[in-house]
Amino acid sequence: MITEECINCGACEPECPNNAIYEGGAEWRFSDGTSLKGTFTGKSGLTTDASAPQPPVAMDIYYIVSDKCTECVGFHDEPQCASVCPVDCCVDDPDHRESKEDLLAKKESMHL
Repeated sequence: MITEECINCGACEPECPNNAIYEGGAEWRFSDGTSLKGTFTGKSGLTTDASAPQPPVAMDIYYIVSDKCTECVGFHDEPQCASVCPVDCCVDDPDHRESKEDLLAKKESMHL
């Protein structure tokens, strides 16, 4: 997750291999940066067309879509957002804990 300490520098957004990070106020889509098409159900239970716009998670700071975040498992050794954040506001989300196996399965489901 990205905390309210975010300074809106944008360093994290291009580093995400799943395109799970969005600027505050921006709509997001499951299809952004993934190979998803048609109806898709995210881990949260949200079922929608992958290309349908979804409401922003946050309005004033960058945010991470938990249904798309794999903590970079299968891409990098550590979450890239956290490694480039100059104010250390990209942190583990206690409300969205997933095992490495679950994160890898999520990655595989989004990148066919």
